[in-house]
Amino acid sequence: VICTSSVHLLYSCPYLAVKITPAIPVVGGILFFFVMGTLLRTSFSDPGVLPRATPDEAADLERQIDVANGTSSGGYRPPPRTKEVIINGQTVKLKYCFTCKIFRPPRASHCSLCDNCVERFDHHCPWVGNCVGKRNYRFFYMFILSLSFLTVFIFAFVITHVILRSQQTGFLNALKDSPASVLEAVVCFFSVWSIVGLSGFHTYLISSNQTTNEDIKGSWSNKRGKENYNPYSYGNIFTNCCVALCGPISPSLIDRRGYIQPDTPQPAAPSNGITMYGATQSQSDMCDQDQCIQSTKFVLQAAATPLLQSEPSLTSDELHLPGKPGLGTPCASLAPGPPTPPSSMPNLAAEATLADVLPRKEEHVAHQFLTPDEVPSPPGLLAAGSPLAHSRTVHVLGLASQDSLHEDSVRGLVKLSSV
Repeated sequence: VICTSSVHLLYSCPYLAVKITPAIPVVGGILFFFVMGTLLRTSFSDPGVLPRATPDEAADLERQIDVANGTSSGGYRPPPRTKEVIINGQTVKLKYCFTCKIFRPPRASHCSLCDNCVERFDHHCPWVGNCVGKRNYRFFYMFILSLSFLTVFIFAFVITHVILRSQQTGFLNALKDSPASVLEAVVCFFSVWSIVGLSGFHTYLISSNQTTNEDIKGSWSNKRGKENYNPYSYGNIFTNCCVALCGPISPSLIDRRGYIQPDTPQPAAPSNGITMYGATQSQSDMCDQDQCIQSTKFVLQAAATPLLQSEPSLTSDELHLPGKPGLGTPCASLAPGPPTPPSSMPNLAAEATLADVLPRKEEHVAHQFLTPDEVPSPPGLLAAGSPLAHSRTVHVLGLASQDSLHEDSVRGLVKLSSV
């Protein structure tokens, strides 16, 4: 539209304004702006989109369907897809939309391209990039009707331009002098038939108060006396045209300033007040921070539980092994690797168990769990050589195997935390 009209106004209209009348470019400009205005109005206006049911409304509708269908007494039966209503003595079926969770009102349909139910759905027009429905049908009709007038106007005056030039310099010279006019004539000749035919088809639909969707499906008959007559027609062409083109425009049902609510509420994970060590943006994208902290704490506590059995408790001042640092001294940082068997413990045969090696006691004290402050940090979160101070009272298995079990437990915790 823009290219053809621009070529016409730049090449043909100056010659025609001088030879015939200056009103030709004025009329052409008015038609062009009217066509563009109706095109934009059709493209950017709400065609009559029906809002989808909220989760509560959908659940209530399902309950009503179950009660009406009697599913509580028997097995599961799918909800009915239609309801029947009477409009002007004609039975009309209302179809259920499983996408929008509503029963569509009469003459409404679900557009597969827009993925919305549109009231008084006519068709989806790819040329305007929008559905044509109840709220923008009149603008669409004005667009194709004015485009038909503009196409006929350009085609007629382009031919007039070529004829006037051929009378002065000959037909071939006229074609050579104005090649843009020849291009306009060819484009308008092949497009005028489809545009004028589309305008005539929609004029017929307006006069009979039908939609393109209803006409293609053959929903109604034009004769009033037949069984499937059109219940929406007023029986008068003039009245039908006035209702379609001059009637009031219904307000839009879309809340353009509203916020999209999720279908199901997302519960927030409980926060235990513990900060994760070395948290980064990539880690927060992989999982929720609180859930990661909670799961890591659970794994570390579960891994430390078998090692901290109830035994006599010794403080750092009471326990000191020859050649080994005490409990109060900092422990050297250990590199992650496979756990090594304790040097002070004998090799266990296949039938040997831990109960054969560990001393037994008559009284058992409850397990003691490590707090988050006592748990060693995973590798990479502490600088090399950073000491881990253990200044609190710790339950140990025995004086001979304390240091080896300590190293073994730390290595196991490091591997678990890295996983």
